[in-house]
Amino acid sequence: MKIKFKHQQFQLDAIKSIVDCFAGQPNEQSLFTLDKGIRQKHEQMNIDDLASRDDEAVGFKNNPIKLVDDEILDNIKAVQRRNGLKLSERLEGKYNLTVEMETGTGKTYTYIRTMYELYKTYGWSKYIVVVPSIAIREGVLKSFQMTEDHFMAEYGTKARYFVYNSKQLHQIEKFASDAGINVMIINSQAFSARGKDARRIYMELDDFQSRKPIDVIASTNPILIIDEPQSVEGPKTKDALKQFNPLFTLRYSATHREDYNKVYRLDALDAYNLKLVKKISVKGISVKGARGTESYLYLEGIDVSNKHAPVARLEFEVRTKNGLAKKTQKIRTGDDLYQLSGQLEQYKGYKVSEINGQKNCIHFSNGVTLQAGDVQGDGNELHFRRIQIRETLKSHFEKERELFHQGIKVLSLFFIDEVAKYRQYDSDGNEQNGVYADIFEEEYIALLSEQLSLFADDPYVRYLNSIRVQDTHKGYFSIDKKSNRFVDPKVSARETDSDDADAYDLIMRDKERLLSFAEPTRFIFSHSALKEGWDNPNVFQICTLKHSDSTIKKRQEVGRGLRLCVNQNGERIDSSVPGIDVHDINVLTVIASESYEEFAKGLQSEISETLSERPRKADTGFFLGKVLTNARGEQLHIDEALANKLHRTFIRQGYIDDKDQLTDDYFTAVDNQQVVLPEELANHREALIELVKTIYVEGKFDLTEDERSKNIERLQPNNNFYKTEFQELWNQINKKTVYTVQFDSDELIRKCIYTLDHKLQVPAVRYAIKHGEMQKIESKEQLKQGEAFVTRETQTAYVHQAVLSKIKYDLVGKLMDETRLTRKTIVKILTGIKPSTFLLFRKNPEEFIIRAARLINEQKATTIIESITYDVINDTFKADIFTQNTLKGQLGHNAFPVEKHIFDYVVTDSKIERTFAKELDTSQEVKVYAKLPRGFFIPTPLGNYNPDWAIVFKEGDVKHIYFIAETKGSMESMELREVEKAKIECARKHFAKLNTGQLKYDVVNSYEKLMEIVKT
Repeated sequence: MKIKFKHQQFQLDAIKSIVDCFAGQPNEQSLFTLDKGIRQKHEQMNIDDLASRDDEAVGFKNNPIKLVDDEILDNIKAVQRRNGLKLSERLEGKYNLTVEMETGTGKTYTYIRTMYELYKTYGWSKYIVVVPSIAIREGVLKSFQMTEDHFMAEYGTKARYFVYNSKQLHQIEKFASDAGINVMIINSQAFSARGKDARRIYMELDDFQSRKPIDVIASTNPILIIDEPQSVEGPKTKDALKQFNPLFTLRYSATHREDYNKVYRLDALDAYNLKLVKKISVKGISVKGARGTESYLYLEGIDVSNKHAPVARLEFEVRTKNGLAKKTQKIRTGDDLYQLSGQLEQYKGYKVSEINGQKNCIHFSNGVTLQAGDVQGDGNELHFRRIQIRETLKSHFEKERELFHQGIKVLSLFFIDEVAKYRQYDSDGNEQNGVYADIFEEEYIALLSEQLSLFADDPYVRYLNSIRVQDTHKGYFSIDKKSNRFVDPKVSARETDSDDADAYDLIMRDKERLLSFAEPTRFIFSHSALKEGWDNPNVFQICTLKHSDSTIKKRQEVGRGLRLCVNQNGERIDSSVPGIDVHDINVLTVIASESYEEFAKGLQSEISETLSERPRKADTGFFLGKVLTNARGEQLHIDEALANKLHRTFIRQGYIDDKDQLTDDYFTAVDNQQVVLPEELANHREALIELVKTIYVEGKFDLTEDERSKNIERLQPNNNFYKTEFQELWNQINKKTVYTVQFDSDELIRKCIYTLDHKLQVPAVRYAIKHGEMQKIESKEQLKQGEAFVTRETQTAYVHQAVLSKIKYDLVGKLMDETRLTRKTIVKILTGIKPSTFLLFRKNPEEFIIRAARLINEQKATTIIESITYDVINDTFKADIFTQNTLKGQLGHNAFPVEKHIFDYVVTDSKIERTFAKELDTSQEVKVYAKLPRGFFIPTPLGNYNPDWAIVFKEGDVKHIYFIAETKGSMESMELREVEKAKIECARKHFAKLNTGQLKYDVVNSYEKLMEIVKT
């Protein structure tokens, strides 16, 4: 398998934010001499001068920054203003730029691509990536290897990258002498720690022509990229970094300690809202009362499968022939644990008085109440860990069962605090299971037999049968080179002969194999000290088999599994994949060693600390100066008048309180898609709502959910499903169709040419070239700040042209990629537009491609929808799609009991749907209805479309009206996203093909609107 990489807008935005900070910098190369007798001797030369320098070895260095500080600061402020960030008052840290990117969103990919863009735009080719640990170093190296072909296809060149090794100094020679993109990856201990190897970088070495490695590196004026600076930049490392003589420094992390000139932010809240990371679900386990009490109980959960009899899954001790044993049984109201346990005295009085599915708890007649996840009694720490391992396995099998048929491998990660608990060695050095490995295998075998009995004849069962329990779990720890044994991590590498790099072969260097079904490893045990530097997109469960501590934060632990998963084709399952909800598939379940409330509170607190820069109020100042961009790329600048109008609107609608903080009324309006805004924002509604999402409201953005609260799942159809009326409706709509698109290519070309000639606008790239002179200053204040000279501007010239690049643009190829049209069609479009339109490409190639592709795609979409036809095929959707429903519900939250639905409970996605379902259920006109499962869909060129509701209305005693309804909060066509509108139009044509006179399809925003349509 090879992981595939996509263009993701947030990554491109982060890259552009860095590149734009140096707008106006010319694209040039600089050279210097590498001969052994000259150190720190820099000479500015043109490439043409090479012929006259045959007597000296020539190196390439980054061209000096030609802009003055004020120009760079202005550029930075412009980027910050665009990204809604605090404006820098000065160049903090002098040419330090900070990028904040949440764990799992691809920051390594982002900074590698930034190198290519800086090289293309300004000719800068020398980069050093500084990392805090071997783990991160190995991860970065792997990222360079995995993206090599991807970037070759994008930029037509490859970067030369290597890991610094003090005994392989020829790599530094190549780094300095090669003209292309060169990257050195180095961990901070290699130049800031004590020890012979660390000091070699500062020594004059015989095997390096009597030069110091640091001098040659510094001569290239490299751009420093610091990965996880909060773990790198101690006082000694900061001083040591200056020795590299960097042109400037880029700093990337999710958790910065210091923000120098922050130019881009994608924090935890952004990543969650944009569905760029997994949703976090927590299975908490908490001890109720003191351990060691006699009556042991563990409430695993409550099952609500019908509305009258919720069932509790309860573990307690029972008397057996071989003594006492802990067993899990399904318990109902009225059951007596004293009798069920074999009359064990400790369970006297434990008669079940109530099982509450809505509150997820069980009550006993003696007054004891347990919440799902509570453990009462038993002083055995090891059994507590057994519960966690069992719960992890249950979650794993459940997720694996769901995703196996979608080609997605599921991995689970266990954090432990001591290697011996997983792996031990006998006197001869032979491996033996530790206690956790034994427990894992025991619980795995027990749960595996359940899976095999539930799904007898299924490819998933064959997959499970092909894996031995011994082969499906592995440990990843430091390895001692002398004994070849796992060892606990030491304080520093100097204290042991172990080499952490040896521990990461499969987990770090061969991620693709770990993601393949052919590799039996599905469960990973690693040390709790594993923090930044390793993650895998297909980790779906994380279990912490250790006590909570302050040294390893919850956010670091969950970060190992936040990345969105990939399938067996290496394709990431994100919002670009049609027909899915990203957070239905991408859910990370954390099996915690504490209650859900404690874990969620701790994680939320850690995340809140990182959101301190977010705005808290929707006042005039928040709106002022912001730029809104809609789906068409049209921009709207919010001036003072519009900012005041927006603020007044929010006051009138009750969207903000007296302190300008967002109210529940605002969030309700968003949920119902009924936000009232000034008419000037009619075409920028979605952009404005996205802008307001950047405001942090305490308590409104809980990034976790309680896994145990989802007590409604795998419902079985009730009698309504088998009613004649519903079966008749189902038989009308279960027919599958295929679509055909036949349109006149010449007509599409003509439309595209006309649109480009009349609507394409491309801003020119404007570069300011300033000339100045240095003047000595006498100001005491400036002298105190360390300034001895000041630049006085003498002349300014502006140049309107694109940056000259060593990499030629494949304009036709780029537009083919963006529009999925043939080369022939793209060539006809480009040759048909006016010369003045084509000249816009030379003004700004990047913007020309982006904007032209957007306009072409709009015409393409319109043409497709106008010309699409559907035909019924000889195939149908099977009724079992209703029983394969994997959507989970929480009673009283997103699920409630109903009378006329085909299940006893209906699980909804939004407040609109909940309101709509309740009105359907109480309506006199409705006979039966169903929330259509995601397995029922209509194929469209824009991805599969899943309608919301199937409804049977009464009309007299015999006749019925069959209706398929899509619920939307707004009925205005302009307020629906372009993709939604297109899918709805396709659905209209699909159902029109099936229509027998009784079937109707439409979009409604309320039950009242639905009845208006039905009655007509």
